[in-house]
Amino acid sequence: MLGLGELEASVMDVLWDAAEPLRVRQVLDELNRHRDLAYTTVMTVLDNLHRKGWVVRDLENRAYRYRAVTTRAEATAQSLREVLDSVDDRESVLLHFVSAVTEEESDVLRRALRRKPKKR
Repeated sequence: MLGLGELEASVMDVLWDAAEPLRVRQVLDELNRHRDLAYTTVMTVLDNLHRKGWVVRDLENRAYRYRAVTTRAEATAQSLREVLDSVDDRESVLLHFVSAVTEEESDVLRRALRRKPKKR
């Protein structure tokens, strides 16, 4: 994800996969299925993500519960928008992207473009 470090992206994946807001300990337990992190490391990452606007937190019984501000799809779309905004030749980038999509993805794009109202 654009703008996120590897550990930040892993934390966001845990939050996006969760059905409800999570405490630091819950995020840590999920991450530690595949690695060995300290509680304070995860707490610092969540604090940084909060400061950057990726997550919100609510205080519950002296502990914060964290949840993502946007869905994974919304965040990914914003990253794509930032990539397009960062280049001069958007047409070339879009054409290269479209040449790499599957037939199914192409169908999804066609349907979405037909529904999108034209800007004046």
